[in-house]
Amino acid sequence: MSGHNKWSTIKRKKEKTDNARAKVFTKIGREIAVVVREGGPDPANNSKLKDVIAKAKANNVPNDNIERIIKKAAGETGGADYETIIYEGYGPKGVAVIVEALTDNRNRTAGDVRHYFDKFGGNMGQSGSVNFLFSKQGVILIESEDVDEEALMEDALEAGATDFLTDEGIFEVRTDPYDCGAVSEALAAKGYKFLSAEAAYIPSTYVTLTEQEDMVNMNKMLDMFDDNDDIQGVWHNWENTDDAE
Repeated sequence: MSGHNKWSTIKRKKEKTDNARAKVFTKIGREIAVVVREGGPDPANNSKLKDVIAKAKANNVPNDNIERIIKKAAGETGGADYETIIYEGYGPKGVAVIVEALTDNRNRTAGDVRHYFDKFGGNMGQSGSVNFLFSKQGVILIESEDVDEEALMEDALEAGATDFLTDEGIFEVRTDPYDCGAVSEALAAKGYKFLSAEAAYIPSTYVTLTEQEDMVNMNKMLDMFDDNDDIQGVWHNWENTDDAE
């Protein structure tokens, strides 16, 4: 169930990436720069950087781009002061939504997030209002075509994975949220290609929308979040995303 729901979200993200690759690169570039300034340019000594590099590679950011951003960030002494902020709220009919932003202006970003919730039939909640419905885990998605399931499961667990799921042609490797980069790096070294590799909020329960208007509004809300440069990731417990396509 969770693998299917996550894959639906990844499909939406991939479509957006195909149509707006420059925007995706910009968001990930900002994330890399921030973690380099916080923990240094060596991924061996900066687990957050290792995780973001894995995310960048899964999004097809060229290695040259990644190295260039790291070198630039390592040499910078000033620049914008970005902070990570987590917003929580509800979409139509009580769909739980978590929004992760990386911003240099929390008033601007909070205003945008609140507007998106309100505009499409939801509302922004207080900190902790929906977080308890999710658990943060590392998630690595691999297409099952030409991949031996038993071999991948063995390699994943050996690399430090905590769980292994399969559904609808997708293998899903779960890790501790801070081990995603290390596990994906170990699997990449064995030749595996990823659809996605990032820390994600996994819902414990799901909400099914039955009205077409609610599904349309939920998709419009997600599109608005995706298009905002400050927003790095959005997670939700809407189950039937395919029905709204």
